[in-house]
Amino acid sequence: MRPSRRKVVTAAAGLAVLGLPPVAGAGTNGRAMYGLIGRMTATPGQRDALTAILLESLGTMPGCLSYIVAHDPADDHAIWVTEVWTDQAAHRASLQVPEVKAAIARGLPLIATFEDARVTTPVGGVGFR
Repeated sequence: MRPSRRKVVTAAAGLAVLGLPPVAGAGTNGRAMYGLIGRMTATPGQRDALTAILLESLGTMPGCLSYIVAHDPADDHAIWVTEVWTDQAAHRASLQVPEVKAAIARGLPLIATFEDARVTTPVGGVGFR
């Protein structure tokens, strides 16, 4: 069964906006950062193509501090995406970037399933820009 277009669009561009409140005071300039972690499954034989689409145009996402795409070694079709944003508004705004919209349109047919994303409140670590 194919996921709904709404669920996949949200997932492909930013995984999901679940509306959970961030922790005040953590993050950049006293604002809480916004994080997402999610897993999707590509249609058979399409994981590499979907990965390439997910990695395109990353420089066009203002407010994105970290965007990591990883293959699941236990599942030849699964992809994990971990994101860190300056705040939830930056994540939402990224969904309107033309390059992101184009990537969503190309990636939709390659996604078999998308699991619910988990919202996190990043507080620091190695690799933040």
